[in-house]
Amino acid sequence: MAETLYRPRFGAPREPTNRVDPGRGLARVIDVVATSHARASIFLVLVGLLFFLPGFFNIPPIDRDEARFAQATKQMVETGDFVDIRFQDEVRYKKPVGIYWLQAAAVETAAKLGLPRAQVRIWLFRIPSLIGAIGAVLLTYWTALAFVTRRGALLAALMLCGCVLVGVEARLAKTDAVLLCASVAVMGALARIYVPWQRGEDRPHPSWTLPAVFWTAIAVGLLVKGPLILMFAALTIAALLILDRTGAWLWQLRPLWGLMWVLVLVLPWFVLIVLKSGGSFFADSLGSDMFNKLASPQESHGAPPGLYFVLFWLTFWPGSALAGLAAPAVWRARREPGAQFLLAWLVPSWIVFEIVITKLPHYVLPLYPAIAILIIGALERRVLSRTPWVVRGASWWFVVPVCISVAMIVLSIALTLQPAFLAWPFAAGAMIFGLFAWWLYDDNEADRSLLNAVAASWFLGVVVYGVVLPSLSPLFPSVELARALRNVECVGPKAVAAGFHEPSLVFMTSTSTLLTDGSGAADFLGQGSCRFALIESRQERAFAARAEAIGLRYNVATRIEGYNYSQGRQVSIAVFRSEGTQ
Repeated sequence: MAETLYRPRFGAPREPTNRVDPGRGLARVIDVVATSHARASIFLVLVGLLFFLPGFFNIPPIDRDEARFAQATKQMVETGDFVDIRFQDEVRYKKPVGIYWLQAAAVETAAKLGLPRAQVRIWLFRIPSLIGAIGAVLLTYWTALAFVTRRGALLAALMLCGCVLVGVEARLAKTDAVLLCASVAVMGALARIYVPWQRGEDRPHPSWTLPAVFWTAIAVGLLVKGPLILMFAALTIAALLILDRTGAWLWQLRPLWGLMWVLVLVLPWFVLIVLKSGGSFFADSLGSDMFNKLASPQESHGAPPGLYFVLFWLTFWPGSALAGLAAPAVWRARREPGAQFLLAWLVPSWIVFEIVITKLPHYVLPLYPAIAILIIGALERRVLSRTPWVVRGASWWFVVPVCISVAMIVLSIALTLQPAFLAWPFAAGAMIFGLFAWWLYDDNEADRSLLNAVAASWFLGVVVYGVVLPSLSPLFPSVELARALRNVECVGPKAVAAGFHEPSLVFMTSTSTLLTDGSGAADFLGQGSCRFALIESRQERAFAARAEAIGLRYNVATRIEGYNYSQGRQVSIAVFRSEGTQ
């Protein structure tokens, strides 16, 4: 019978001849790269640079921790004293010397190569963190090879590379990226000894390479952040001893020789600092800094248990969208050698951090590689959860880019009255790839979604670090104050600050910058020419009263408006100069 129904000529739906699959091309790249360890390593270094360099050079010093670390290193370079750690005249014994040595090496090398003003270029102080973050990505790949295929190890490393928290720490001149690198080295060496032993693959003549990596990384961790790295290794080993009821495999670590090697590496500086400080280093670093954090909140960073679990969904993004999908399979596999080791690495230390009163997001960062490898193990086996309400969590890949992109553009408009048009294409890219990750999700080919989510993470990083943050000049008044002092005509200007005492100001101006109140600033200004007083508006009345009392004559050079994010308030800072100073 002839068909008599009307068939529309326009708008009729049909399947395309070649279906568009934005995840397939990325997956093919991974397939090619995963054909050799050399290709994978080079690829991860290049991807690490691609992810961590946006904003690396042009984000100003971040108060307060980064600026304090950088200033202490700057003083080491200025004085030539690489044993003592100081911020101006105050000792800074909360952390050991390792990170300061690494930063000083970067600054001194740049200075010898002829880079002008190397000591105030914050990006030089960030180089150890950049290397630490890329090293952690490479070591996550190396560690994951003990549990998953080469392709899976590559995916685990990319997951860590795209991780929000790793991206933050790679751009800060602090200890945490370097500690992450050392921690992954320790746990990777431990895994490569434990997992083969658990599977009955004993080597008749164990290599010295893995013990050397383990103990050297322990020493690096001790010099960078003290005994925290020992906690990760000790709790993991203790959990495995309880589960296996034997520790025969530990002898492969060569503990006697290893401990001697650690002492050779760390003991000289600890002896020197004890001689220098008379024991106050240990009182400050172990007593005031570490043990006090266990029982009371330090620097207003107290929080109840469960905070890290809540923060995890943002700080581990984009990998966190797969965490809930992988959790049931990980629980079922908890007694398998690989999963057992990774859970021993993750769970005990996570519980400790949740119990400790003082909480900061980066404390749990050394545990994130274990989560990445667990997720990839479930992904490779194609045992991700199919529970509908869990699968809906894949929308998180799209929600995060939308929320952060919009928030950053609104922040730019609010602080600078500029719409940050340059960020818009990258924000669109982050949303599109996040949408693809959500739209393509299939538990049998979840790697496609993960790769799109990692791409979304790169676009989001460009928006936040590469475009918006460097443009928010009101957030960084120290930069404008330092520029004002550099533009003066007199030689060797001296400065005093009242009301604005952020460490970034000392770093950007001079170690000799005096931090006092308005009255003290007036006295300082009256002691000679080529002196400048940086007076925050709340201290101006005290400054003016004291100036009148001592007969001080001064002029206003400029006024800088900004926002002190450390204290959460607007600031207006006047730059006064002694009369006759240009």
